[in-house]
Amino acid sequence: MEQFIKETSQTLKERIGNNPVLLLISGGVDSTVAGALLLKTLNSEQVHLMYIDTGLMRKNETAVVRTILEKLGAKNIHIVMAEEEFLSALKGITDPEEKRRIIGDMFISIQEREVARLGLPQEYFLAQGSIRADFIESGLNNDKKVNVVKSHHNVASPLVIAKREAGRIIEPLAQFYKDEVRELGRFLGVNEEIVSRHPFPGPGIAVRILGEITKEKCDILREADAIYIDELKNRRCPAGKSLYDEIWQAFTVLLPIRSVGVKGEGNNAERKYGWVLALRAITSKDGMTAEVYPFETRDLLEISARITDSVEEIGRVTYDISSKPPATIEWE
Repeated sequence: MEQFIKETSQTLKERIGNNPVLLLISGGVDSTVAGALLLKTLNSEQVHLMYIDTGLMRKNETAVVRTILEKLGAKNIHIVMAEEEFLSALKGITDPEEKRRIIGDMFISIQEREVARLGLPQEYFLAQGSIRADFIESGLNNDKKVNVVKSHHNVASPLVIAKREAGRIIEPLAQFYKDEVRELGRFLGVNEEIVSRHPFPGPGIAVRILGEITKEKCDILREADAIYIDELKNRRCPAGKSLYDEIWQAFTVLLPIRSVGVKGEGNNAERKYGWVLALRAITSKDGMTAEVYPFETRDLLEISARITDSVEEIGRVTYDISSKPPATIEWE
């Protein structure tokens, strides 16, 4: 890692010079580590970190991201609130690849608009936290065309491809897998709580809501997911670690179906037609393959009960027991 940082720093300084660099940051591990690397390599005044709140983020994510960036020593933090724009663009869209394409193009379009507003010169560089798995799954592997598993908005959208071909994109983590990114983050001094964060997809919870995206569905899924993650952080595996630290990635998925259920007990019981929620938890090293986490049955029962008791709109909880392959980690 020390040698990588030394060589990459030299390359970045020679390529970028005194031009500003804009990093689109999500608050996830990859973009945060990319930001830490840029801030260590370049003058912090020339590094601009832009976070776009798409309305497709985790609960309280915007506040968390701001704190992360401030701790990294960032001088130029730009928070863009764009929920209405993203949800409007996604209205009526159900196809997973179309969702990813729309979100990718929206990211770049809003970024370009905000750059113009900020007055950055035309010579600015766009930086991304793209990692090796993103390129492989998007059908790009060492410039060889391979099968597409799923498109990553920071790799395969037409506008990103055009910018890459123009030579104006910086992707210092492009040859790293997730475990290597975490190792680099620790070497750079990024807080362990951030380095150990579970992966979060660039398109956000849009790929965890099957079918059409609405604000109501986003709010339901956000609340359920926050409860799930809280439970994992407060439960222990036999070795003593929290379940969150034992699991490589965990999240909830809102299915496009409703199921008959009952709310309340005794004379207060009433028939409800609630959404079905799926829990996902896997173990992996780099995200290219993954195995289902073998929960204790009691943990699943208690987590399910807390979610259905707390989120009125959810009537049934299931557990996804599919490994990768044949399934992908995300549902879309």
